[in-house]
Amino acid sequence: MDREEIIKIIDEKFDSLIKSDRYVFEKHLQYLDGRDVQLGRTTGTKFGTEGYVSGSDEGQKISFYNATPIIQPATVADASGCVGDADDKVNAVIDLLQSLGLMR
Repeated sequence: MDREEIIKIIDEKFDSLIKSDRYVFEKHLQYLDGRDVQLGRTTGTKFGTEGYVSGSDEGQKISFYNATPIIQPATVADASGCVGDADDKVNAVIDLLQSLGLMR
């Protein structure tokens, strides 16, 4: 491969990177201790922005603290006015938080 071919490849890669509306990483991201992620204050930031397909087991998955990633959990029915099953509702919320890795 000669110099011109190498320059052409670099130009094509750089051009596609600059014109894209996103960066695609093929490797893990690692942040060193003491490094923070700062987000905008006006519009906010979303994670998992592809829509969820109702009744499907497919979808974007996320987890925290090395838990197994899961799709967005279904809601837990409103517990107001419940006498006997309020504990079940609280336990269901705890289960969801544990599934996401947000609590043990």
